[in-house]
Order: sequence, then C-alpha cells, then structure tokens
Amino acid sequence: MSYQALYNKYRPQTFEEVVEQKHIIKTLKSAITQNRVSHAYLFCGPHGIGKTSIARVFAKALNC
Repeated sequence: MSYQALYNKYRPQTFEEVVEQKHIIKTLKSAITQNRVSHAYLFCGPHGIGKTSIARVFAKALNC
C-alpha cells in the first residue's frame, strides 16, 4: 500500500471536480473550445483557494 498525501489524493483532476470557481472554469473552458488560449495566465489570490489546482487542470486540458 503506497502512501499518498491527502492534498494530492483529493486534488481535482477535471474542470467538473473544481468547487466554487464556476466563473473561472467557464472562462478557461471557453478559451480552450474557441482555440483562443493566451500565451500566459496569472492566477493570484490568497493561499488555499485553488490557484495551483486550477492551473494543473487547465494545463492537463490543454495537453491532453
């Protein structure tokens, strides 16, 4: 049995799993579907709101 940190175990893997960030998810998903992705995005805000998680989901959606 391998150990996995809880923050990695429960981190969202898709846009649908992200909670309480619907306006951001809508913007990022529409950028992907319209093929109008900018060359850079800045995710800012206080710690613990999901900046890294959303950036990981966004990168995964772009690359897969």
